[in-house]
Amino acid sequence: MSDSSTPRCGYVAIVGRPNVGKSTLLNHILGQKLAITSRKPQTTRHTMLGIKTEDAVQAIYVDTPGLHKDNDKALNRFMNKSASQALRDVDVVLFVVDRVRWTDEDQMVLEKVRFVTCPVLLVVNKLDRMDDKKDMLPHLEWLATQLPDAEIVPVSALHGRNIDQLEQLIAERLPEGEHFYPDDQITDRSSRFLAAELVREKVMRQLGAEIPYQVTVEIEQFKQEGKILHIHALILVERDGQKKIIIGDGGERMKKIGQEARLDMQKLFGSKVMLNLWVKVKRGWSDDERALSSLGYNFDS
Repeated sequence: MSDSSTPRCGYVAIVGRPNVGKSTLLNHILGQKLAITSRKPQTTRHTMLGIKTEDAVQAIYVDTPGLHKDNDKALNRFMNKSASQALRDVDVVLFVVDRVRWTDEDQMVLEKVRFVTCPVLLVVNKLDRMDDKKDMLPHLEWLATQLPDAEIVPVSALHGRNIDQLEQLIAERLPEGEHFYPDDQITDRSSRFLAAELVREKVMRQLGAEIPYQVTVEIEQFKQEGKILHIHALILVERDGQKKIIIGDGGERMKKIGQEARLDMQKLFGSKVMLNLWVKVKRGWSDDERALSSLGYNFDS
């Protein structure tokens, strides 16, 4: 990080199309799991702050949903709006792309990033999946013509390659100023929110392509009693068939979701966790702005 003893503090938006590794990058920078990840596009639905304070520098990362072209449902519109808003009033933008792959959605993000006035770092992720790095050179040269003022930083978010260099470049671009958050704070989100996200991650990882994205999680109870944290979580789906898929044969899939989520929660909260899960059908929630609002998706922000 920066050698200077002058305090620096600012917001860093992490943007890109779905599934380029934005949340994995954030988790690696923070040194712990905060944002949920899966191989499915659009895993991230909400913007979330990840705060890293090291010496005099406090970088406040804004993890965003992937910008995508499907705007048919209210949930998709919410995610696109959240990602676009994150580009306003930040001090640095990390535009994350996936090796030499370039899609219409990358182009859509590029058109938005071109208009920002703050410094942009073009983060070329998943270096570890390139057999021959020479294949990347023509693409890097092309990227440089698309965003001439951006510095290009190839990284592997999964394996931590070049992350130190990326953080140094970010620190140099943050404005001087006092820290906005206490030095030991790592996020602006509540423990309840993080618990719900961990359950949703396990659902998405378990279900593969069997179920669409009409799954959300609501925490009904979050209560510390002695050394045990009691969490009751409700998994909401849109159809009866989806409920059966999540429960699985003899409740096996549900049991696995609960076990994996509980282990992650114990790590995150530093406490023994007693987790109870239920599945409930709430028809049409993903295309109903009022229902989304009641589930924490704020369209007015």
